[in-house]
Formats: sequence, structure tokens, C-alpha cells
Amino acid sequence: MLTKYRILTVALAVTGSCAVASGEVWTLDSCISYAVSHNISVRQRQSQVMQGEQAVTEAKDRFLPTLEASGSESFNFGRGLTSDNTYADRNTSNFGWNVGFSLPLFQGLSEYRNLKMARLALQQYLYETGAAKDNVTLNVIAQYLQVLYNKEVAEAARSQAELSAFEVRRQKALVEAGKVAEATLYDMEAVAAQDELQVVAAGNDIKTALVNLANLLQLPMSDSFDVAPIDFGEPSLPMPDDVYRQASVGYSSLLGARQAVKVADQGISVAKSGYIPTLRFNAGVGSNYYHLSGLPGETFAEQMRHNMQTYLGFSLAIPIFDGFNTRNSIRRAKFQKNDAMLEVERQESELYKEIQLAYYQAKGAKERYDTSAGTLEKTRLSFEATRERFNLGRATQADYEQARNNLFKTEITRIQSRYEYLLRHRILLFYSGEK
Repeated sequence: MLTKYRILTVALAVTGSCAVASGEVWTLDSCISYAVSHNISVRQRQSQVMQGEQAVTEAKDRFLPTLEASGSESFNFGRGLTSDNTYADRNTSNFGWNVGFSLPLFQGLSEYRNLKMARLALQQYLYETGAAKDNVTLNVIAQYLQVLYNKEVAEAARSQAELSAFEVRRQKALVEAGKVAEATLYDMEAVAAQDELQVVAAGNDIKTALVNLANLLQLPMSDSFDVAPIDFGEPSLPMPDDVYRQASVGYSSLLGARQAVKVADQGISVAKSGYIPTLRFNAGVGSNYYHLSGLPGETFAEQMRHNMQTYLGFSLAIPIFDGFNTRNSIRRAKFQKNDAMLEVERQESELYKEIQLAYYQAKGAKERYDTSAGTLEKTRLSFEATRERFNLGRATQADYEQARNNLFKTEITRIQSRYEYLLRHRILLFYSGEK
């Protein structure tokens, strides 16, 4: 669920496939479209839909009559029955054939109910396929924003490194002029080295996020794989109750759970069909040939013609006692319906919680962003003032480092809160039906 989609975590791993990653810059829409069409979970659900379609076809076919032909040949050595209905020590052979036709007239409503259940199950599979696509889409959105977040952090780290490099050059000039001690230069070079490590770590974070995104797309990673920035504008948050109201009638996972209740309810009807009698119409035609060795008899063609027989009939089966099989089937079906109803309650509760959580997380992130944006300007002015005092020898190295670190932390907080807000905002829009 949505608790997985934290903007500062890089833990989305999905099994990859051997496709070729294009060197072009991918947009969010192209990433989502490609991931949905290539994701293994989605393809498994689509295979389940095809199986559901086959189940509907099979349920329809059960209304059709059956027609079968059979033949038999037997040999008897020793005493055998003669044509005058006495026994003699002679070898006999017998050949017969039959063509039978059976038409179900009334099957206790079981086949009709099975067809209805197969259609309901097919609709459930379609909803579950949509839910799988939704999960992939949410994962791609989260990971895409993770890449953009890491890029902005890396840009802030590079700015810090450039600032440190400038200070190193300035300190070298002062040392050469004999205005500051050489120890000050060493301290500044140590700071610059730490900033360079931070730049390298930020670059690795970008690569890690890109690898995870490529994995979601079922693509192998390549150095040319990259994503395009997004013009976010100034998005406003929808109210959580409005989002839940829209999600409750259009969210695929919840619709699939509700459809499972209908399938289970129909399963009860199918089980109850075991109490209802069934009626079939049967018809057939057949003949046989009998030969007694050593005695003359009619030819094969004559016997086939003379022994020809046809039959018509009806068979009625009335269930009286089946060892409680029907009763037990009904009980199991009711248990399944109860489980399906509990699953709907669980998903409704979980969905409401996730929407509320996403809303208040987004609201908190927006407040942090607004606060950090205002604080950033003040922190920058404070850093510039401290930097100026440091250049004039009126501030210590520790004062300078503290002011610089405060500026960097404020910038990171602003970036973090911005992307946290954007992610939660996108999730709320997704739940409300804006794909």
C-alpha cells in the first residue's frame, strides 16, 4: 500500500527482463505506459483474464448435447451359446456398434448458475488486472519522483562543492600572501574533500534510483537511460473525503474485492443446485454380428440389417441422499462469501486510511516546504554575513562551517518536503480517478 512509497527510500525492486533500454529521455507518461504493458504481474493477470474467458466458453458448452459412437469385438473359446440358445463346444465371436445421443433438458439450474458464476469471475479478473496496473503505476510515479529528488539533492551538493573549491582557492592566495596561517588552508581543503565525497554519493543515489526505475520498466540499466523533469506548477490538494468517495466507486482493487463477494454468493447458488433433480433425453442406434464357428449363419450384412435397433428415452435423477455432499458444499460456499465480505471491509478501511494518511502527509510536507522556503532566504543572508566576517577575520572557521551547513540542510529540507508533497498529491489524484 501507500506506506511503501516514501520519497526518501530506494527499495522498489521488481524482477527485470531482457529488453533493450532506449537512450532517449523518458517522460513519466512513457514510463507508466511501458511499465504497465511489460510488467510481469500485469501480464500474469492478463493471462488469468484469458483463462476466465475460457471458463465462460466451457460453461456455455455444457448446454450442448453429446454424441458418441462405440464399437466392440469379443471372442469366446470353448463352450459358447449357439443360435438356438443352447451351449456347445464351439468358438464364437461377437461384434457390435452403437451411436448414442444425449441432450440435457434440465440440469437443476447448475449449468446456468455455473455460467453466471464464470461471467462474474471474469469481471473480477478484469478488476484485478486493473488493480495490478494501478500498483505498477503508483510504483513508477514514486520511483520517478525519487530520481528527480536525487537530482536536485545532487545539484545542491555540487553547489556546496563549488563554494568550498572557491574558498580553497581564496585561502591559498591568502596563505601565499602571508595573511593567514597554513592550518586554515588545510581545514578548508578537508571541508572541500568532504563536499566532493558528498557529490559522489549524490551521483550514486541518482544511479541507484535510475536502476530501480529501469527495473520497474523491465529494462536493463544503461548509462544513457534518463528521465525528463516535470513542470509541477502549484498543485492544490483535493479533500480526502472527496477522494475516498471517488475511489470507492472507481478504484480497481476495491471493485475486484466487491466482485469477489458476488462470485462467492453465486457459488452458494451453484452448491444449492445439488438439491434439484435433473432430466436428460437419450437416443441411440446400434446393431451386432454373431458368428459360431463350424455352423452356417447369416452374413455380416444380413445380421447388421436384421439386428438393427434404435432407442429413445428420458432419464430423471432425483437426489435423495448424497452423504451430505451438497450440504457441505453450501457451507463451504458461505464461508467463502463471508471471507470475501471481510476482505471488502479490510480494503475499504485500508483505502480510507491511506487516503487520509496521504492527505495529512502532503499537508505537513507543504507546511514544511513553505517554512523552509522562507527560512532558506534568511539562512542564505546569514551565511553571506558570516562568510563576509570570516573573510575579514572576524569569524572563526567553525562559525563559517556552521553557517554553511545550516544553509545546506535548509536547502535539502526544502527539496525533500517539496517532493514529499508532490508524491502524496499525485497519489491522491490517482485515487480520485485521474490516471
